Amino acid sequence: MEQEQLRCIIESALMAYGQPLTVEKLQSLFINDDIESEEQAVPEKASIQEALEAIQQSCEGRGFELKKVSSGWRFQVRADMAEWVNRLWDEKPQRYSRALLETLSIIAYRQPITRGDIEEIRGVAVSSHIIKTLTEREWVKVVGHRDVPGRPSLFATTRQFLDYFNLESLDELPSLRELADIDSLTPELDLQAEQTESGTDSENDETDESTATSNVGGDSTSDVEQDNEDLLDNEGEADIEDSFEQDDIVVEETHLSSEVDEDSIDTLRSE
Repeated sequence: MEQEQLRCIIESALMAYGQPLTVEKLQSLFINDDIESEEQAVPEKASIQEALEAIQQSCEGRGFELKKVSSGWRFQVRADMAEWVNRLWDEKPQRYSRALLETLSIIAYRQPITRGDIEEIRGVAVSSHIIKTLTEREWVKVVGHRDVPGRPSLFATTRQFLDYFNLESLDELPSLRELADIDSLTPELDLQAEQTESGTDSENDETDESTATSNVGGDSTSDVEQDNEDLLDNEGEADIEDSFEQDDIVVEETHLSSEVDEDSIDTLRSE
């Protein structure tokens, strides 16, 4: 069989099946039990592998790729195209809690592991809902039981877990050393956050001081204005009192003059 025809058959099978296909599964496509012939054109695994690699190279620069995962080979959309492709579906991608992801990570790195071991590492109890969700998603399964009293179940990850996270094997997981390097950045980030907060606090203190200064100046001005108003009021009251005193003098003088005039009139009459 020509290599070009082999490539077309493999591409068609991968597109139609919708799930990852192994080299053995692809090879079985060329076995026809109905035809009894010693010269059946069954390609070798090496030829199928070569065709798969050629298809993978031909996908370079396109919106999809041929990816090898744990369950086999599959066509998939490139990760940088997900932003637009996800708009074809109304529902939003499911979000998982931090507790679930921590539990899954512990199982992936420490498998096989019991539920009690997970709780000892996390320091809190593992919810039954988390274990149920992981098993329903077929990311985790029971692979045995520990030979201790109670025979607790041993949990491990599955091929579906590797396929979902686009991994071919557990060896592709980030090493614990790399994760430790990431964790080492946390104190530096916390220090930067503290410096930012301290800078913000100092700015707020300066703003409060300037506000207090302006308030002091405003209070002083208000006090001076109030003193001036009181002084004006006192002067006004003094002027009014003076005017009242002057009026009393005028009234007394007028009354006196009226008495003098009456006496003069009486004197003139007697004469």
